[in-house]
Amino acid sequence: MAKTLTAAAVKNFLPGKVRREIPDGGCPGLHLVIQPSGRKSWALRFRRPDGKHAKLTLGPVDLLGKELAGEPVIGQPLTLAAARRLATEVHRERAMGRDVVDDRVTAKLRQKSAAETLAANTFPAAARDFIEHHAKPKVRRWQEVARLLGLKPNGDELEITPDGLASRWANRAIGEITPRDIHTLVDEARQNGAPGLKRRSEGPTESRARAMFAALSKLFNWLLQRQRVEKNPCAGVHRPDAPEARDRVLTDAELRFFLTACGDLGEPFGPLFKLMLLTGQRLNEVAGMTRSELGADDAGRPIWTLAASRTKNKRPHIVPLSPQACAVIAGVHAIAGKPKYVFSTTGKTHVSGWSKTKRRLDARMAELAGAAVPPWRLHDLRRTCAAGLQRLGVALPVTERILNHVSGSFAGIVGVYQRHEYSSEKREALLAWAAFVHGLEEKHDVAQAALDRQGLEAYSDR
Repeated sequence: MAKTLTAAAVKNFLPGKVRREIPDGGCPGLHLVIQPSGRKSWALRFRRPDGKHAKLTLGPVDLLGKELAGEPVIGQPLTLAAARRLATEVHRERAMGRDVVDDRVTAKLRQKSAAETLAANTFPAAARDFIEHHAKPKVRRWQEVARLLGLKPNGDELEITPDGLASRWANRAIGEITPRDIHTLVDEARQNGAPGLKRRSEGPTESRARAMFAALSKLFNWLLQRQRVEKNPCAGVHRPDAPEARDRVLTDAELRFFLTACGDLGEPFGPLFKLMLLTGQRLNEVAGMTRSELGADDAGRPIWTLAASRTKNKRPHIVPLSPQACAVIAGVHAIAGKPKYVFSTTGKTHVSGWSKTKRRLDARMAELAGAAVPPWRLHDLRRTCAAGLQRLGVALPVTERILNHVSGSFAGIVGVYQRHEYSSEKREALLAWAAFVHGLEEKHDVAQAALDRQGLEAYSDR
């Protein structure tokens, strides 16, 4: 006959080499389970309605002896007295015809499903899904979006950035994020930068606020389309103001200083910037140029072919290359054994670090000019090329084909039916523009430099 257990006995039982079950004579079916590791728990043995033997684990042994408030429940630490009360309640439910084992299994499955659903709908999990299934295939700069959301690309994995947004909202369910949360976060990005990311400039900036708002809005729109949230919390938040449209175009005098500064800057940045001016293409498109993209058309004339994955609008693009552009490319030395990228310092990746290099370029231009050049951005080289083409009388549709635009002359229904690529016209236009740029370089003698400085001073005083 089983002996009635006492609290002292429960505490003093020592583990053996094998698992032990000690029945409690004070409560039918209740057993003290002692593992070889010393861990102790309570189990209840009985017969199910079908006559089969069953065991229900009630919970670990509470050796502190402090009774908890309220009725004991399965899974919590239990004293001997609490274990007996819980076992008695289970027997009562069995007497009422309930299959407590089946109920417990169902409850566990429900809890597991709820936990999995919660884990899948926390902010980090939702952000990962958004990056993997939407941003990677469709967004050219998906890495920047990932970083804003607090995820760091590491090979094929997306790690949570320390102190980033995904870390801050690690346990936040996406459905619980409110418009106030979005507003606070966007304002923080405006004032101090995105969580976990190094600030690139001092003071408040609307560009940081716009970037953060855009990343969050796209994320929640994507989740809304997939019925994972009931509404987009960004919908009730003021969208940061759009930047003023830029119209900065470098003057002929500035271009002469720019071209000389590019020569002084050296490889690979100087030739890269010069090629941007000669072709009118975007910074990252030129920076990512590979030697396999360089070739010739059916007539044997040099061209640069960009796949759809390499362009902003995901449309393949062919850029005719002038002799001047070819000379720039040919003058860049390939890294031995790693000739993939034209503009690279490692051979593994293309160059980057534009802010630092742009400051060097500005400093050299100011030195040549004898005064600071009015502020401009690298993207203004693309606008300068477009303005130069118009200046040379190039038709607007040809200019837009050179820039690979799908708006303007090719917007709406026109873009659907107008498939002419203007290949010959594009080549003639870029040849004329390259000849014009080359002419600016040849005029940059001492006398012309003095005139350029006077013109620059007059431009700065406007």
